[in-house]
Amino acid sequence: MENTTLLIEMGLLLLAIGAFAGVLAGLLGVGGGIVLVPAFFYAFSALGFESEQLMQMCLATSLATIIVTSLRSLHAHNKKGAVDWAILKTWSIGIVVGAVLGVLLVSSLRTLTLQLIFGGLAIIVGLYMTFGRNHWRLGQAMPTGIARAVLSPLLGFLSVLMGIGGGSFGVPVMSLYNTPIHRAVATAAGFGVLIAVPSVLVLLFKPVAIAPPYTIGSVNLAAFGLVVAMTLVTAPWGAALAHKTDAVRLKRVFGVFLVLVALNMLRKAIGA
Repeated sequence: MENTTLLIEMGLLLLAIGAFAGVLAGLLGVGGGIVLVPAFFYAFSALGFESEQLMQMCLATSLATIIVTSLRSLHAHNKKGAVDWAILKTWSIGIVVGAVLGVLLVSSLRTLTLQLIFGGLAIIVGLYMTFGRNHWRLGQAMPTGIARAVLSPLLGFLSVLMGIGGGSFGVPVMSLYNTPIHRAVATAAGFGVLIAVPSVLVLLFKPVAIAPPYTIGSVNLAAFGLVVAMTLVTAPWGAALAHKTDAVRLKRVFGVFLVLVALNMLRKAIGA
């Protein structure tokens, strides 16, 4: 009876998390991972699965969902001709290398350290969403040579440390180098696949000591299945709502919300 109650509670929480992440992804064009990681953390903590490897499981499960959602997004954008395959191909090796380095680091770190890393990086992303401007530029074309060799693995590395796809770092980088925003969003979906696939392949073989039911390695399959199902349903709702609202203002509001979530995670990490 106790196990049944736990499964019901877990299922309801995950359905709600997936619905929320899907709406935000459609509404703001941000990857679900930026919401899923803290949501998984609070949900699994509340259900009694706190451990030194909890954040590792949250990151891994978030990355698993990103494989599905990024592939779906990449396919949809490609049908409209919005994906810049030249950028995707030339940045792919560096992104994969960075993702693999990131997942090797993640698999060796404990929850406290990963909380601090996620909180710090989420504050940076939140501040950019709040105060960033579309006209900001670092260059008129995507960098090549040494600059690309540094930026592409860094993008993959930082994304894995947060358990997110290519959007939160990839879109700002491409925008800052004069890539039109719709092409940046479309191409970032491809970044998400390159980041998530190698990471999940590694984390499937990294078991966690205290895990919810239906966990393989560090990936909770129940969370993966329920969240993916809900995001596929609710993301179109968010996209439809985006056409009726001021997306720029909403993105800034979400940026503030993300900073507050990150600060709360940092507060919990330091025990304040």
